[in-house]
Amino acid sequence: MAWPFYVVQCFAGLALTVTAWVLPRADTRWAVSRSALLLCLGTFALAYGQTGWRACQYLEQSLSPALEGRTLTLVGVVAAMPQRVGDNSWRFRFDVESGPQGVPRRLLLGWYGTKAEEAQSLILDEASQQLRAGDRWRMDVRLKAPHGHINPHGFDYELWLWEQGIQGTGYVRLGVKDARPQWLGPTGWHPIERSRQRVRDAVDQQVNDRQSAGIVAALLLGDQAAIERADWDVFRATGVAHLMAISGLHITGLAWLVAVWARWLWCRSDVWSRWRSWCLWLTAPQAALLCGTFAAFLYALFTGWGIPAQRTVWMLLTVSALRWQGLRWPWPMTWGLVCVVVVALDPWALLQAGFWLSFVAVGILFATGLEDLHSANTWTALVWHRGLLMVREQWLMSVCLAPLSLVLFHQVSLVGMLANVLAVPWVTLIVTPLCLLGLLWSDAWSLAAWFLEGLLEVLRWMSSVSWAQWSSPAAPVWASTSAMLGMLLVVLRLPLWIRLCGLTLVLPVLSWQVPRPLPGAFELIATDMGQGHAVLVRTAHHALLYDTGPRYSVETDAGQRVLVPLLRSLGERLDGLIISHQDSDHSGGALSVLAMQPQAVVWTSMPEGHPLQKFHSMQRCERGQRWILDGVVFEVLHPQTPDYTRAMKPNAMSCVLRLQSSQGVRALLVGDIEADQERRLIVAEQDMHADWLLVPHHGSATSSTPEFLQAVRPRVAVVQAGYRNRFGHPRPDVMARYAHEDVLVVQSPLCGASLWSSDRPNLVRCERDLQQHYWHHRLPMP
Repeated sequence: MAWPFYVVQCFAGLALTVTAWVLPRADTRWAVSRSALLLCLGTFALAYGQTGWRACQYLEQSLSPALEGRTLTLVGVVAAMPQRVGDNSWRFRFDVESGPQGVPRRLLLGWYGTKAEEAQSLILDEASQQLRAGDRWRMDVRLKAPHGHINPHGFDYELWLWEQGIQGTGYVRLGVKDARPQWLGPTGWHPIERSRQRVRDAVDQQVNDRQSAGIVAALLLGDQAAIERADWDVFRATGVAHLMAISGLHITGLAWLVAVWARWLWCRSDVWSRWRSWCLWLTAPQAALLCGTFAAFLYALFTGWGIPAQRTVWMLLTVSALRWQGLRWPWPMTWGLVCVVVVALDPWALLQAGFWLSFVAVGILFATGLEDLHSANTWTALVWHRGLLMVREQWLMSVCLAPLSLVLFHQVSLVGMLANVLAVPWVTLIVTPLCLLGLLWSDAWSLAAWFLEGLLEVLRWMSSVSWAQWSSPAAPVWASTSAMLGMLLVVLRLPLWIRLCGLTLVLPVLSWQVPRPLPGAFELIATDMGQGHAVLVRTAHHALLYDTGPRYSVETDAGQRVLVPLLRSLGERLDGLIISHQDSDHSGGALSVLAMQPQAVVWTSMPEGHPLQKFHSMQRCERGQRWILDGVVFEVLHPQTPDYTRAMKPNAMSCVLRLQSSQGVRALLVGDIEADQERRLIVAEQDMHADWLLVPHHGSATSSTPEFLQAVRPRVAVVQAGYRNRFGHPRPDVMARYAHEDVLVVQSPLCGASLWSSDRPNLVRCERDLQQHYWHHRLPMP
């Protein structure tokens, strides 16, 4: 039941009353400390009240389960600038105006398979040739509840949708039997988004290279989806990803420039001679604060009002309010006040890596006490001192944020300092101003793209160095807290011996190793990545990956989204990779995995002419192959050598792997084998028993025959399938066979990633249970 709005008003009134009472009394150090404490309490009240109210409101607006998977006719407005997904697909937000009861107000929809240039065949008005923000449409869609993949230390997609206020996802129906989407004309809604889209179209027309155009659009409009995946990989490897979209640095820099200009102009008596009374009423510092903050607000709106931009605006407003009142608080109090204000307005910011990185970076700058450079009496000395200051700042950022990066992302860029020293002034002082100048002179966008090309070449070279990044396994909370405390001691103005003690507190994060199975035992992590297979096998000192999951689009795959972060968080170095067969739901993430783990030995049943064979040497998986790692026996049971000379379907050629611990506990990974291959295995093997079974072919009706289940007799069976996938996997009749054999079936949509160990064969750990939060989609367990 949702909280009444008056409850939130009470919490807000309490917070505002406390703020109004304590601010005028913050005139001494003790008063400042007391005021900060009271403000924290008031902020907690406001954050608690509005978080509970918003959570209840969101939960009440959830998509009705009865509407999932049905074709629905909706009328609504495109609420934001559509984002390109590949060459012929779009993703956009849609505000529903009319439709069946139980449909949420805001949806995230995909328009797949129709090029923007061809969309005029679907639109009544010839003047409109693509989806545009603010346009009203009638379209047939299919929806499902927000459902993401839940993996250890993985990205929480459901939390991201929750923060955006999106309570349903789906796609536009464009089949032959479906009604054509109907354009109903423009509306007056979302004028800023419509302007942003016009600017993005102008950038695409001006800059011929789509790769460079995407970066220009990201720097100008905050359209991060326009940056190609390969470029994102380079930016992350070199530690400059924060520069390649609208960040606090860009907004604050613009606010500072406007404030300096406004203060200079306000002091020009010849300009303001007619408005001298205004100058007496509003001082130059106040005018500078007002103009700078207002410019930051407008720029944040124009760039899409993203969450990082919102945080920056709230920060500037808070600091400006303190300056306006003439309050000069110590930096810890100012920094803390900014933090609590942002958390009060957006409590879920605490769950975002960007919040911690940005505020810790600002705190480092405050704590180190940047020296005054006004003593430089020549331009040469000023430039030299500015350069030294920038290098010093970047050194502090690189060193002090490294433990935080390891905690949040399990990796840190070793070339990040050098890359940022080059990229920060290049992007901030040259590229970004040119992008803004392009709003008045379009040729400036081409010039910005030219400067970007030079920077990209240098960054690509840096990222290609073998030691460009260093990874560390995910550390527990106590080790992470110790590292943060250690970095705080390092940056504060304290005696040298205390700073050295701070460095020792970072050692647990740097040296942490994830616990592994005992010798002779193994564990299996069946990842949650949708419709596909990917199972990580870990022994005492080795690791093997069975399949690599699906390819989602031309830009991303399960390897990049799920497997690479998982391997990095566990600190795994793959010894082997088995790609069971060539279907894309099993091999789609192979390139991403092999790019991170090039040393892995690969076995597969794919034909020699397959494109993946060109990127990495691979061996055939054949029956009879057997090896032992840490006391665990690995055996390949299928396919047989003659099978490679026969015309067989890819599913029938799936590599079948059996594992056996020193205690005799077994696991069987069978890919997409079907009934014929199951019968061949029963005949070829005298004992097919396995305690853990990867359900063949995702629970398809072509597999899991009663004879096969009676021969295997598993305790646990794992189904890796996508939520509401178009194949209907797993089939109810197939699940009934497992129920008849009294098998515990674990489905990845219900469980998330699952962990099973040969030491405890009756126990399965579900990641969705361990990470359960109120914003996560809940499904009834069968």
